[in-house]
Amino acid sequence: MWAQLITTRLKPGKEDNLAGLIEQLRAIEQPGSGLVRSTAMRDQNDPSRLYMMVVFESEEEARARESDARRQEGLEGVRALMADMFEGPPEFVDLIVVDELSQ
Repeated sequence: MWAQLITTRLKPGKEDNLAGLIEQLRAIEQPGSGLVRSTAMRDQNDPSRLYMMVVFESEEEARARESDARRQEGLEGVRALMADMFEGPPEFVDLIVVDELSQ
């Protein structure tokens, strides 16, 4: 498996728009994209800090998802919302999953 940790900062007063953003991102997800799970988290000590962990079956499937024309079309409207909500561009950390435990 392969994952990305995405970090960004919310602009002041934009916290209430987070649920709408997540809903829009879920709506554009394509079946068979290789996405295993996606988790959105806010820092409890700094609520403006947003973290998203996305886990894929493989990096190859994740990269193919990035260039999927259907996804790109759906992201057009979401990008405008993110630009309004985020203080700057998200930062991406690419990760190789070495172990996972779910209970």
